[in-house]
Amino acid sequence: MVNESEIDFEAVFQALPSPVALFTTDLVYAEANEAFLRSMGRTRDQVVGRHLSDAFPDDPENRAVSGMRKLQGSLRWVAATGERDAMTLHRYDVEDLDRPGVWEERYWSPVNVPVFDADGRVALLLHLEEDITELVHTQGGKDRATALETMLYNEALELQEANVRLREAHAREHEVALSLQDAMLPTLTPLRHHLAAVRYRPAAAALNVCGDWYDLVELPDGRTAVAVGDVVGYGLAAACVMGQLRSALSAAFRVSDDGPARALEVLGLYARSVNGAESTTTVLCVIDDINRIIAYSSAGHPPPALLHPDGTVEFLDQATDPPLGARPEHIPRPQSNVPFSEGATLVLYTDGLIERRREDIDVGLNRLAASLIRHRGTEPEALAGALLDDLTPPAGATDDIALVVIRL
Repeated sequence: MVNESEIDFEAVFQALPSPVALFTTDLVYAEANEAFLRSMGRTRDQVVGRHLSDAFPDDPENRAVSGMRKLQGSLRWVAATGERDAMTLHRYDVEDLDRPGVWEERYWSPVNVPVFDADGRVALLLHLEEDITELVHTQGGKDRATALETMLYNEALELQEANVRLREAHAREHEVALSLQDAMLPTLTPLRHHLAAVRYRPAAAALNVCGDWYDLVELPDGRTAVAVGDVVGYGLAAACVMGQLRSALSAAFRVSDDGPARALEVLGLYARSVNGAESTTTVLCVIDDINRIIAYSSAGHPPPALLHPDGTVEFLDQATDPPLGARPEHIPRPQSNVPFSEGATLVLYTDGLIERRREDIDVGLNRLAASLIRHRGTEPEALAGALLDDLTPPAGATDDIALVVIRL
């Protein structure tokens, strides 16, 4: 098996048979493969480091041919939204550098794709194109090509209008789902024995909220139960599933004193009857102030973090089992206990706080631990804000975040 470190990705890029180029988000060519340069009749020095409009301007004598301007619009849209754009067939001509002012009629079918950095920001734009000039010309000549281009342009306008309507519908659903989720998440009331803070932050660029939730309850026997969870999916469906599971778990640990593992077992059995609940992750901690013990159990969820008064951080990862509904048969879930000292801080969160694309989860956990140590001694309200500031990427979180901070 070949390790990733042994692959020469530059050689792979250059060997690709289709024309491919990389742009910066300012639309400057960062790289182009050999197929691209051959297709355009350019050397690398004539392309790389130059802006798209400088390297390949539209024919100033033929304003009807505006392919490069359309390509710039597509690339800017991909850079702004982080979404892929497959452009319809369109014409943009290429100037013959050996004969200035002579433009060769060309037809292309481009695809533009965002390339993200470790923080989830668009870092580069991948431009893949297919030259279909010969195909267009052999299927009826220039008149047919012009008619085809006009037809596709009209179809593109119709598709654009349909996309606008779809985005408006998604935006309305987003508002409804966010309102529903906000209504179903509990309002934090002052606790008798602890200071606490909660946060819910939707993903920055998503049209749909996800099924993240939290719960924080003082039990009749004086213990405190705190939970977070994350439903797979997004939008109204995920928000509704989230509400059902949060309520079911809240009922399970309110009526049973058998501990968090038993409560998650009950939730798992209930989840089998709820469409869309499969693979939900959740973690439940029950805080016993008399014995200074936290009992916890996790269903595939990122581990809670316990910041001790001496500044060390311990992740509660000794009682982790698969997500809800992941096993075909019911078996008891694990539970573990961890002691704590007065002044410790317990932090529960969903994966949007720590996970990044193409990054090992341990990197995110180390980032969380470093932030907790840096803000050691901070009260829960201020600490919750500091954690979000430290751990949210500059471009915004790519997933929803639910966060609970409780001083023990």
